[in-house]
Amino acid sequence: MTQRRIEDYALIGDLHTAAMVSVNGSVDWLCLPHFDSAACFAAMLDQDRAGRWRIAPRGADRCTRRRYRGDTLILETEWETPDGGVRVTDFMPVRDRAADLVRTVEGLSGSVEMELDLLLRFDYGHVVPWVTSVERGIRAIAGPDAVLVTSDVPLTGRDLRTVADFTVSAGERVSFVLTWFPSHLPAPEPADPQEALAATELYWTRWSAQGRAYGPYRDAIQRSLITLKALTYEPTGGIVAAPTTSLPEQPDGPRNWDYRFCWLRDATLALQSLLTAGYEDEARAWRDWLLRAVAGDPPDLRIMYGIDGRRRLPEESLDWLTGFDGSTPVRIGNAAAEQLQLDVWGEVLDGLALTRTTIGAGDDAWSVQQVLIDHLSRIWQEKDSGLWEVRGPTRHFTHSKLMSWVAADRMVEGARRFGLPGPVRRWERLRAQIRRDILANGYDADRNTFVQSYGSKELDAALLLIPRVGFLPGDDPRVIGTIDAIQRELTVDGFVLRYRPEASDDGLPGQEGVFLACSFWMVDALIGAGRRDEAEELFLRLLALRNDVGLLSEEWDVRGERQLGNAPQAFSHFALVRSAFQLLSGGTATTEGRIPIETAEGARS
Repeated sequence: MTQRRIEDYALIGDLHTAAMVSVNGSVDWLCLPHFDSAACFAAMLDQDRAGRWRIAPRGADRCTRRRYRGDTLILETEWETPDGGVRVTDFMPVRDRAADLVRTVEGLSGSVEMELDLLLRFDYGHVVPWVTSVERGIRAIAGPDAVLVTSDVPLTGRDLRTVADFTVSAGERVSFVLTWFPSHLPAPEPADPQEALAATELYWTRWSAQGRAYGPYRDAIQRSLITLKALTYEPTGGIVAAPTTSLPEQPDGPRNWDYRFCWLRDATLALQSLLTAGYEDEARAWRDWLLRAVAGDPPDLRIMYGIDGRRRLPEESLDWLTGFDGSTPVRIGNAAAEQLQLDVWGEVLDGLALTRTTIGAGDDAWSVQQVLIDHLSRIWQEKDSGLWEVRGPTRHFTHSKLMSWVAADRMVEGARRFGLPGPVRRWERLRAQIRRDILANGYDADRNTFVQSYGSKELDAALLLIPRVGFLPGDDPRVIGTIDAIQRELTVDGFVLRYRPEASDDGLPGQEGVFLACSFWMVDALIGAGRRDEAEELFLRLLALRNDVGLLSEEWDVRGERQLGNAPQAFSHFALVRSAFQLLSGGTATTEGRIPIETAEGARS
């Protein structure tokens, strides 16, 4: 069987969940009814047994070409065969009723024999449903889940799967609709394929028209924004890190994680990208999700939450799945949710400071911020697991201290600029104390570079964020020295590793690919250092790593020239959008109200 690649997959979704569609016409991943529900198609993680839905010309494998229809999330996959051409159009109507997946086969030329192979397996491939024939299709039920599949051609049961053979000629259309519903309720009426297509195209076209993307990177920006919108759980405004789990960061290795949750450290990146691009409604929804998620006891602040804001995300391995091309274990849930990561306090307070200057921070935001900074002031000197969620020993990560400084700085800014109440002099002293601590312990004067953790000689790509958060200006010699050190010691073929796993004792064996978001951070740092040509060259190389429909995963395997990690990855696309706008504006593209580097406390000393 042909080895698959993560970039073989395209995304469709309905703002509640998402499906991954392969170049061979197979839907290999779909969780219903929500992003973090159990999958009914999980062939991405077990190609032979875990459920899929393939529609393709008989005997064909990879498609001839595919694309999204304009600025939408409607996927068009085409094959040219000796007998003619055919197009499969896949989409999920933006949900205002049931959860639907619509697939339409259209003859473009000649007459093409098609085959359909539907293997429904609930609970990540573990449960075989009871399937019965109904008018114009089938119904499958197991436990709480039920699926209705309606078809324009007869469907037949064979070897615990549903199949169909049919022919389409030029101008003909054959449609299929999969509808999920709770098994204890009556089946809803399936969507009308053509009406749903028109409504879905209108929705995405109108949504895309609101954006501010322009210039030579316009299409890359807009596709990233559409992807980020598709990763949004519309009922709450939460944005999942990715719609998948356990796509390997290391081929055949154990670095496989569940990313179907909302990380607090995405807060500022998400808000900067959405606001810069003109999507204030989405930014408000994310801000409101953030405020609801962090409400409660400050010591119980988590690094990630469920799409509905829940805190418990227990991790377990699904031993019956063989993993993406044999990479195991397959995990659901994420034990890193229990870690202490000091940077999240800074990310939250930075994000709320940004919204206060643009769309408003919300009625209760300042009181929440005061409680958060009060707790952080008592714990910032502790060791933690850092933003990379290492599963090795805790330590004093420089980036964690940096974001603690950011937290204090943004509280001072809020009090001074907006006249908000609070012990501002105490926050100023805290800010100054953390600053002295970082410069004394997180900076290696002999090598002229900041280091990953206190007392370490190791580097960390997160140090590239020092000028972005305002701790030092982009042309400070210490920032320049850090950029140069990372380019020398932490890059592969010009792309940036987040750190060196073999030297950082991160609790896991093996290596990983270069981290795409970190490489975009290098673009931003180079712009800030006045090295625009270098920045643009790297940015264009990063754009070339997108797959044929403009999607990025988390990492890139330089040697194997392939994507690694869960996909599509929000962190990568957030970073792409920011870097693109930075380049387009000559390095001055900060969202209105963002704290300018030249006026931040850290840049003045």
